[in-house]
Amino acid sequence: MDFASLGLIDPLLRAVAEQGYTTPSPIQAQAIPAVLEGRDAMAAAQTGTGKTAGFTLPLLQRLSEGTPAPARQVRALVLTPTRELAAQVAESVALYGKYLPAMRSAVVFGGVKINPQIDKLSRGVDVLVATPGRLLDLYQQKAVRFDNLEILVLDEADRMLDMGFIHDIRRILKVLPQKRQTLMFSATFSNEIRGLAKTLVNDPVQIDVSPRNSTAERVRQWAVSVDKSHKAALLTHLIDDEQWFQVLVFTRTKHGANRLAKQLESAGIQAAAIHGNKSQGARTRALAGFKNGDVRALVATDIAARGLDIDQLPQVVNFDLPNVAEDYVHRIGRTGRAGASGQAVSLVSGEDRKLLKDIERLIKKPLERKEVTGFDASKAAPEPADDRPPRPPQRPRGGGGGRPGGNKPGGGRRSGGGQRSGGGGRPAGNGSGRPNQGGRARRSGGGNRGA
Repeated sequence: MDFASLGLIDPLLRAVAEQGYTTPSPIQAQAIPAVLEGRDAMAAAQTGTGKTAGFTLPLLQRLSEGTPAPARQVRALVLTPTRELAAQVAESVALYGKYLPAMRSAVVFGGVKINPQIDKLSRGVDVLVATPGRLLDLYQQKAVRFDNLEILVLDEADRMLDMGFIHDIRRILKVLPQKRQTLMFSATFSNEIRGLAKTLVNDPVQIDVSPRNSTAERVRQWAVSVDKSHKAALLTHLIDDEQWFQVLVFTRTKHGANRLAKQLESAGIQAAAIHGNKSQGARTRALAGFKNGDVRALVATDIAARGLDIDQLPQVVNFDLPNVAEDYVHRIGRTGRAGASGQAVSLVSGEDRKLLKDIERLIKKPLERKEVTGFDASKAAPEPADDRPPRPPQRPRGGGGGRPGGNKPGGGRRSGGGQRSGGGGRPAGNGSGRPNQGGRARRSGGGNRGA
């Protein structure tokens, strides 16, 4: 099977071919024809398998058959939870739409000046990629309208429908036309979130190309037991001893990310932290340095779990295990993308025992246990988990778009840590849009939903 057999038009095939891709991934092979037919869709696939191209390519083709958007109008809206993911999806739209000269696209998120975004929207855009908070700001300022909207996409749909975003999503849905095509793409769909998602779509095609909440087979996953106070020393040892020159490290909190980055720098390892309290400029610089090799270790909260796509990223380290098991799937999905291999290492202290059991129940397999000579393993990692299913996630609350009291993404509201959060929560997922790439409600690790 090739992309031409999916019914894509020549301008799109030309753009895909220029990237060196000839064979669609399983998610693309199933999603592209369904979207071209105008069907609603709920699609789940492992991270790094090309979900973004799975909706971007057919979306562009459907829009190419219609009339360009008039002033301040949008024809297709793609909502993402984070700025980084929004930027990457927008890059994919521009990349695959390069031979559709009449196609206009834009991306809007918080943390940057709003006036240039207002100016671009004033001319009308066919595809708008946005984070919820900034989109609501723009709508309230009458900078954008949705009378001409044809297609809505929720990227990382499970994250968009949890308690941190559901209020804003409901407010956005209220101003969208009832008659539209709705697409939901994600790597994980809990049963609770899946049930909620079904209330937002009409007779959807349900696409599951891999077991729910599964991890890529090419990612070697292992855990090492270590006393909590020795984690930083162990990480430094692993980076030096294993000669890791590019490693993405996850911590649970923003303060922890800053502290660990400083500890690594003190040990002579070039490091940078990325999280919701960082300015957009600082986040962009840190990510660019990590990609070009100036930064050896990028220390992140879960803001990075759904929005970073780095070619051939070899290592991911869980310095702190995530509080929500589903986040583990998104974290380690940063490596082993597009058929490449990688490894994911979890540093497990005594207080992490229950979290590790939850992860193993979710992914339905035990992590390999390893010991590192010279480090305290007295509080060993638990034995492989039993066969009990993971606990069901908490049901998302909130209905009519009232102003919630909890953490909020953007839109001028303040998140739990007091920071004004401009455009989304935490990244993470598939953002590249490459054809062959590859919830339970929770709070982000420092209190803020910031993105």
